Amino acid sequence: MRVAFIGLGVMGYHMAGHLAAKGHQVTVYNRTASKAGQWVAEFGGKSAATPALAAQDAEVVCSCVGNDDDLRSVLTGAEGAFAKAPAGCVFVDHTTASANVARELYAAASERGLHFVDAPVSGGEVGAQKGILTIMCGADEAVYGQVEPVLGSYARAVTRIGDAGAGQLAKMVNQICIAGLLQGLSEAIAFGERAGLDMKVVLDVISKGAAGSWQLENRGPTMIEDKFDFGFAVDWMRKDLGLCLDEARRNGASLPVTAVVDQFYADLQRDGLGRADTSSLIKRLR
Repeated sequence: MRVAFIGLGVMGYHMAGHLAAKGHQVTVYNRTASKAGQWVAEFGGKSAATPALAAQDAEVVCSCVGNDDDLRSVLTGAEGAFAKAPAGCVFVDHTTASANVARELYAAASERGLHFVDAPVSGGEVGAQKGILTIMCGADEAVYGQVEPVLGSYARAVTRIGDAGAGQLAKMVNQICIAGLLQGLSEAIAFGERAGLDMKVVLDVISKGAAGSWQLENRGPTMIEDKFDFGFAVDWMRKDLGLCLDEARRNGASLPVTAVVDQFYADLQRDGLGRADTSSLIKRLR
């Protein structure tokens, strides 16, 4: 298919690469043009000077940018992709953004004869590199059926959660889980270290029981080694938890643990650890 990809950050660069590798005709746009040039040199395809020009011949347009305002800019701004996209074009947004902006852009797309899918991802940069992301979609059922095979180019699991905004809400659930798991893991490792245990042995044992999780197996060992120069940054997690807390205030949900962990991450930011992996929560306890 003719696919445009907007946003070649740590995730988008690899996702667009998988699209090209699977034989799609890919046009990329990135705010820093040199990054788009680098991508074309590596994967082929072509680059465009604006989001609008990237989308003008596309059947599907994917985006992966920073936040709600960035998303509005590349889609509905003066040179936004909605301006030149052909009728029936499907927009698939992988940004972790608010459910409100997803619904807003769904409505704006519909007015123009376009389609919009909110499709945040989980799996991090490694998942993007390997093409094994998990994607949660908010979309009309028929539109989801059109784009599911395209998303399979860089995902191992693609699921329609519900209508517009549902994908973003599911991603919030994901981030709430991760925040609580990492705080619990941080406390457990710090406790074990204070007790004089060999925590590598302990984590190996408990990973085989009810305490086992992806975070324990993949982040536990690096937490023990005090290594945090990789992965999903504290700054990004704070942005995501802010979305969760905002939505909870709107829908009346209670998120006491999430609110506390969010403030723990604020402590890390004040200590200059905004770019450290989210597992750096343990540094507050050492």
